[in-house]
This record gives sequence, structure tokens and C-alpha cells, in this order.
Amino acid sequence: MDAPTSPQTQTPPGATLGLAAIFGSTFFALMAHFMLMPLLLLRMKGDQVSSTVAGLFSAAGWLGIFIMTPFASAIAHRLGQRPAMWLSSAVITAAAVGYVTTHSLPLWFGLSFFSGIAMALRWVLAEALIAEFCPPHQRGRYVGFFQTLVSLTFVAGPAALVASGPDSPATLWWVLGLSSFGLAWTALIPPPPVAHDAHSATTGWAGLWQALLAHPIIMLAGFVGGFFETGVTGILPLYGLELGLSPAQAALLVSASGIGGVAIMMPAGMVADRFADPVQGRRTLMVFFAGVMLVATCAMPFVAGTVWLAWPLVFLWGGAGGTLYTMAMIDIGAREKGIALVNCTAVLVLTYTLGGLVASSASGALLDWSPRLGFPAVLISVALLGLLAVLKASPRSGKAAPW
Repeated sequence: MDAPTSPQTQTPPGATLGLAAIFGSTFFALMAHFMLMPLLLLRMKGDQVSSTVAGLFSAAGWLGIFIMTPFASAIAHRLGQRPAMWLSSAVITAAAVGYVTTHSLPLWFGLSFFSGIAMALRWVLAEALIAEFCPPHQRGRYVGFFQTLVSLTFVAGPAALVASGPDSPATLWWVLGLSSFGLAWTALIPPPPVAHDAHSATTGWAGLWQALLAHPIIMLAGFVGGFFETGVTGILPLYGLELGLSPAQAALLVSASGIGGVAIMMPAGMVADRFADPVQGRRTLMVFFAGVMLVATCAMPFVAGTVWLAWPLVFLWGGAGGTLYTMAMIDIGAREKGIALVNCTAVLVLTYTLGGLVASSASGALLDWSPRLGFPAVLISVALLGLLAVLKASPRSGKAAPW
């Protein structure tokens, strides 16, 4: 196992304020997002838009994230991490204004795409800054808390949507308010630590390629986590409608996924900190949760006849998928710093996004074509791929794994 590029031995100045500002801004921004996406999908279905088109709409945001992520480290390096965070949050809020004031489906596709571009930059920078601000030896605790906070928005966003009413005109204004509040929180972020490799690290595609070669299995774990935690979660309202659930119940499937993350990710992060060998501990947890994900997904063929099984299934998808990503983020934060950390975070987000993009774009078509056979078969195949990869790469007999 390679050593960290530049081990962090003390907490940087302003770390507490930095963590609080990132946590707060992320919570409100994602609260708005997870109110908005199920609302738009349900309104599309109410307008007789096909599941295939709705799935492509969901994928448009992921496409924007996927296209932008390779350039996130270069933009952050040029603008500075704080100004880049402010810019990305402002664009996301502007997109919310567009959803409130327009009803054009083609324009909504464009807003989703450009919002995804801004989300990519914000996502990479938020996770890199968290890794920089985390106290040493407590990275699992803080990263786990952050991911738990993210998962909480999976619950709170759809629940707020149900409370305000999917058909209420005021709901989109609530979305805009939450997004604006998240933007305001970014102003509290203090200057991050000076990058030790600011003049030597490679950015752009070359830097991303180096990061991918350094952490191949970590990046594959990010893909599987993104596929289940966010990609499949984004299409859950459509899956719920196929199962015969009401629109409100279908939207709350997203909350069940978020509850899984809330219940599992922070305890898993705390457990990862307690291993005598933290590297081996993270890998053991990744194998365990990849196995949980596969077992849960194998139950999908039985859900159609026993609809209540959808709730524990979605709970485990959110918890196991989110924990895979959390362990990957902890591992990279423990091993990299500075621009190299931003590069590695960008690749992790890129692979996670690719998983979400593949899941959200394919799932709508699979639900139209074969909801009882094709849809479960694809998900089982991806879960099996993830488990086989982390098993093959697990350290044995003291040898380093190709992580």
C-alpha cells in the first residue's frame, strides 16, 4: 500500500468553521435538489411523458457532472477553491430560478445539464476541502458524518415535497429558497490550507489519469456506489409507480434510500477509525457492504409479488452504496493532499457520476421494456461486479493490493 503523498499531522487553521460551512451549504443545496428532482419527474409523468424520456431527463444532470468533472481541478487551481465554490453554488441557484419560472421540457433538460456542470465543481471541491479540514485520526468520523448529512437530504427533501404537496405552486419556491440559503453558507468557508504541490502537480486529463492508475479499485467502488446510491435512487419514483405505489409513496422510496445512508455511513466511518490497521479496516468494510448490496439486489425479482420488500431493499441500496463511496473518500483523503487530492477526488466523483449516469439513463428504458426481469438482471450484474472487484483486490498475506 502506498503511503500518503503528504501526511497531515495537525488540524489546519479555521478547520471547524470550514467543516461547518461546507456541511451547512451542502445540506441546504441538496435538500433543494432532492425536493426538486422527484417533483419534476412526477410532473412529467402527470403530463404523460414516458419513463424513457423522464429517465433521460434525470441523466441530463449526470451528463453535465460527468463532462465537467475532469476540468474541476484545473478550474479550482486557476480561480481558487473558495471562488470556484461560490461560482458553482450561484449557477445551481440560478437553475432553480429557471425551474420556478418556466414550464418548457426542452429548457428543463438544458437547466438540468448546466446545473450538473455546476454541481460537479461544487461536489469535487466540497469533498476535497472536507479531507483538508478533517482532524487527523478522525477522518472516518467526519467524512461519515458528511455522507450521513448528504443521505439525510435524501430523506428530508422528498419528505418536504410530500408535506408541501407535489401539486402546490409554492413547492418550487421552497426549492429556490433552500438553494439560495445553501449559497449564502458558502460565504463562511475560510481560506483552505496552501497546497504543497501547487507548482508541481499535474492537472487536467494527465492528472486524472495518474489518479486513476493510483487508485483503480477505489474508483470502481465509486462507480458501483454511484450506480446504486444515486443513479438508481433517482429513478425510484418511476420504479415505485411500476410497483403500483401512489405518487407520494413512490417519492418516499427516495427517503428510504436516504434513511439507509443515515443509519449506516457514520457508524461505518467511526468503525473504520478504530481498526489497528485503518487501511485493512476500510477494505474489510468495503467487501462486507459490497456483499450486502449483492444479497439485497438478488431479492429484486420477489418485490413485484411482495411490494413491502421494496422498502428494506431500497434501504440497503442507500446504506451499502453510500458506505462504499464513503470508504473510498476516506481512503483517498488519508493518502493524498493538495492538488493531488483534488485530482483524486475528481476521478472518484467522475466514476461515481458515471455509475449514476449509466443507472439513470438505462433504468427508465429497462422499466419500460422489462421491469420484472431485465431491470433486476442489470442491477444484480453491477452488484456482482463490485463484490468481485473488491474481493480480488483485498490484501492477502501482508501484500499490498492494487487500490
